Amino acid sequence: MVEISEENFEELVSEALDALPEDMVGGLDNVVFMVEDRNEDGQELLGLYEGFAVTDRGVYGYGEMPDRIIIYREAHAKICATLSELREEVHVTLVHEIAHYYGIDDDRLHDLGWG
Repeated sequence: MVEISEENFEELVSEALDALPEDMVGGLDNVVFMVEDRNEDGQELLGLYEGFAVTDRGVYGYGEMPDRIIIYREAHAKICATLSELREEVHVTLVHEIAHYYGIDDDRLHDLGWG
């Protein structure tokens, strides 16, 4: 388990997001990234995408609440033994949740090695 403060984890997530390629994040529209300690319903999730995937949107852009990508600190800290592992797992989680925004489901992500 890695011990990391809320502030340091938020910074780590921000750095990982900034390091993602422009062709992955450039198409994101009306999405907010959030860091929380844990999932409210008790599931041990690393991340969660809440919203409507681009592939499922009809008329969009008229005052909708933003989609959310949430990264959970405690779940990440539990499965990582080093800070390096934590950075890598946050990267994988961000890619995974952003893929959901683009309409890529868990089965396809698994096939691609990101599941």
